[in-house]
Amino acid sequence: MFSHDFWTSSSCHVALNPHRPNDADGLLEFALEQGWESKCFFQTSGSEGLPKWVVLSKEAFLISARAVNAHFQITTADRWLIALPLHHVGGFSIAARVHLSGSSYVQHAGKWHPQEFVDLCDRENVTLVSLVPTQVHDLVIERLSCPGQLRAVIVGGGAISEGLVKSARSLGWPIFQSYGMTEAASQIATQSLHSKEDAGLEVMPHWKVSTDAEGHLLLSGPALAEGYLKKSDAGKWVWSAIGEVFATRDLVSLRSEGALTFLRFIGRESGVIKILGELVHLAPLQERLDQIALQEGSLSRPIIVALPDARREMKLVLVVDSGDPELWLSRFNVGVNRFCQITEIRQISVIPRTDLGKVDHVALKGLLS
Repeated sequence: MFSHDFWTSSSCHVALNPHRPNDADGLLEFALEQGWESKCFFQTSGSEGLPKWVVLSKEAFLISARAVNAHFQITTADRWLIALPLHHVGGFSIAARVHLSGSSYVQHAGKWHPQEFVDLCDRENVTLVSLVPTQVHDLVIERLSCPGQLRAVIVGGGAISEGLVKSARSLGWPIFQSYGMTEAASQIATQSLHSKEDAGLEVMPHWKVSTDAEGHLLLSGPALAEGYLKKSDAGKWVWSAIGEVFATRDLVSLRSEGALTFLRFIGRESGVIKILGELVHLAPLQERLDQIALQEGSLSRPIIVALPDARREMKLVLVVDSGDPELWLSRFNVGVNRFCQITEIRQISVIPRTDLGKVDHVALKGLLS
C-alpha cells in the first residue's frame, strides 16, 4: 500500500481517481514550483463540476489517525479491511492508522459485492472496517449477518438513517456512525464505544468546534486542510487558503458534557430550499425515502431532487432507475406536509453515483436537463 518511509518523506502524493486521470494534469508540477513538501491532494465531490483539490499535510493524517486509534483502542492485534478507494480520504486515512498502530490490513479488490465482502471479512479475521451508507444498505437488503470477530464498522461518507442503523445492528453489524470531511483528513466526530446511542457523536480531541449565528459548524485544529487548488478557465492552477478557522456549510448542534463535546449533524445549507415561501429541509425527506426503500427490500435507492418551478419556486422530483415509481410516490406522500410532497417523477436508466455511492449531482443535472 504505502511504504513505511512514505509518512516521513518530503514527497507529495496525488490521490488520483483512476477513472479521471486527467483531472490532476499539471498539479504536481505546480506543487513543485511552490516548493511544497509532504502534501497530499484529494479531489472533492463539489457541485461545480471543475476539478477542485483539497491540500492536506501528511502530518494532518497522522494526527487524525492517532485520535481514531485511541478512540477505538486499536492495537497490533487488529486487522483492517480497506473497502473504500484509496483516492478518497476514507480509504487513505486507514493507511495512516495502520502505520501508527502496527495493525495489519487486507484490501478489498475489484467491484463491491456484499457477499464477497462478508466472506473476505470472515476468511481474513477482520476486526475493523470503514463503510459508507450505500454499502451498509446492500448488506441489510441481502440479510447478511456480521462475522463474529468484527468489532467495529465505522460508517461515514454521508448521512445514514436511524432505520438503516437499527436494521444493520439487528444482523449483528457493530455500527459506529462518524462525521467527517475531506478538509478534516477524515473524522471530526465519531460515536463513542461507551456513550449512549442518542448522545450524539463525540468530537475528536484534536478539534475545536463552534457554530455561527445560523448554526453552521466552525472548525479549527492541527489536522485541518491548508487550502484548495482549482483550475481556472484558462487551465492554470489557482491556490486559495482556508485559514485557521474553516467555516463549513454544515448545520450542526453541539453539546458539552464535562470535558467532552458531542455533535449532531442536522443537514447541509445546500439542502434547504423554499417551496411557496416555506423552508423545506431535504435531508429528512431523503431519509424517509431511504426508509421506504429499506422496507420494500429495494436494491435501488431512489432520490429526491429539487428543481426550479415557475409557480412554486422549487418542486420536489422523485428520480428512480428501477422499481415502481408510482408506489414510491404514493407511499412517500401519505401524511406528509403538502409543501414536502413529491409532485413529479423522473425515471432514468441509471442514477449516476460516485465510487463512494454518493449521487453525482453534476452528472444527474445533465441527465435531468
